[in-house]
Amino acid sequence: MAVKVMIPTPLRVYAGKRDSAEFTAATVGEALGHLTTQFGDLRKHLFTEDGKLRSFVNVYVNDEDIRYLAKENTPTKDGDTISIVPSIAGGSSPAFCCCCPRSPYVLRQAVLHRAGPRFI
Repeated sequence: MAVKVMIPTPLRVYAGKRDSAEFTAATVGEALGHLTTQFGDLRKHLFTEDGKLRSFVNVYVNDEDIRYLAKENTPTKDGDTISIVPSIAGGSSPAFCCCCPRSPYVLRQAVLHRAGPRFI
């Protein structure tokens, strides 16, 4: 069964700059296994040392979150699309800190101050 695995932009550097790959796989886990075999550098970004899918990596089959299905054992069928969506986190840059005059935080506080306590 050919399934298409979509590779997110932040991980494409580890997958030869490809945006997707197709594999014959009966389950999501099998498809991800093929993906990490073909692109070995992806393994450490998707899986832990003991082979479990990292908690910040979300995987979907045709827009269905596999965490609510059978996880990596979720069956696939011909034509399915598997999407990998890594959670992206980050800190604030100087442009978005609470001390910069144009930061969203400062602008929000100015709006709330003008609007009065009924909006707080």
